[in-house]
Amino acid sequence: MRVDLFDFDLPKRFIANHPASPRDSARLLDLTGEVFADRIMRDLPECFQPGDLLIGNNTKVIPARLDGLRDEVKIEATLHMRTADDEWLVFAKPGKRLKGGQRVDFADGFWAEVTEKREGGDIRFKFNCGGEELFQCLEKHGRMPLPPYIRRNSESPENETDSDNYQTVFAKEQGAVAAPTAGLHFTDELFQGLEKRGVAFETVTLHVGAGTFLPVKVDDTEDHQMHAEWGTLTQATVDKINATRAAGGRVIAVGTTSLRLLESAATDVGVIEPFTGETDIFITPGYQFKIVDLLLTNFHLPRSTLFMLVSAFAGLEEMHAAYEHAKNENYRFYSYGDGCLLKREIRD
Repeated sequence: MRVDLFDFDLPKRFIANHPASPRDSARLLDLTGEVFADRIMRDLPECFQPGDLLIGNNTKVIPARLDGLRDEVKIEATLHMRTADDEWLVFAKPGKRLKGGQRVDFADGFWAEVTEKREGGDIRFKFNCGGEELFQCLEKHGRMPLPPYIRRNSESPENETDSDNYQTVFAKEQGAVAAPTAGLHFTDELFQGLEKRGVAFETVTLHVGAGTFLPVKVDDTEDHQMHAEWGTLTQATVDKINATRAAGGRVIAVGTTSLRLLESAATDVGVIEPFTGETDIFITPGYQFKIVDLLLTNFHLPRSTLFMLVSAFAGLEEMHAAYEHAKNENYRFYSYGDGCLLKREIRD
């Protein structure tokens, strides 16, 4: 499909630089009824039915942005995919000046060697430590990898609060370099409301990579190459999904990351199975969804793979109309912005 079909105008004033406080006070555009309904996130339990199942992504964002030196040249590196205990693929600026065998120093006793430069522009770093020690070094020397449209500098007071705000309350498994942003709206009070409504909550893990923010530079979706991300879906969660579907309940993905992992774990005949490994699933209109009935998601960038995904799920015309409504009603867009609840488009 032509990428320009997924374009739309979004003035900068709609981009949220700060999260709603409290989290569940963010606005919610409900597209599951006959007309668009303007709600807030704490209304979510009213949007569901007893017996429904929400699936969230429990990945935990690590401080994946590092400032280093190669000789006297400043290097900013953003880790985006772990390939071994002590190895990560990174996006580096300026990356073109790095060569294999060079060393980048981040702090005394903490450095990495360039071991590979790849065609897609990313670079493989081999660190001088691995495992939990590497995560400790990142906690000490790294920064939260906020999306490029969230404006911060070294003096921004939000630098202290972003470490909490850019993390879901149910984050558990270290490894993401971008937050599963639909999950940022959840609070303990919201979970209590869901439980009272009879709606269950389970988690999967998909370590979101920085590739999620890369622009689509081709003219046709067929020519776009997705970056792979690592995820896991356990047998216990598969059993909960199967039990929900057998009882007539709906499966609701909290965010596009949860949806992509669930659909990656589905067979062609719609059977979901345990999954562990990499996925580079790229969902565009025409894709036949097999598992997910509803999708809770934020508002996404024009011409992005995420806007393509929601257009595949709810319909391209529906999403363009929804985004125009959101702009007219001054919804806040992107990672720290408001959200929308989508139902899967019914096709003949």
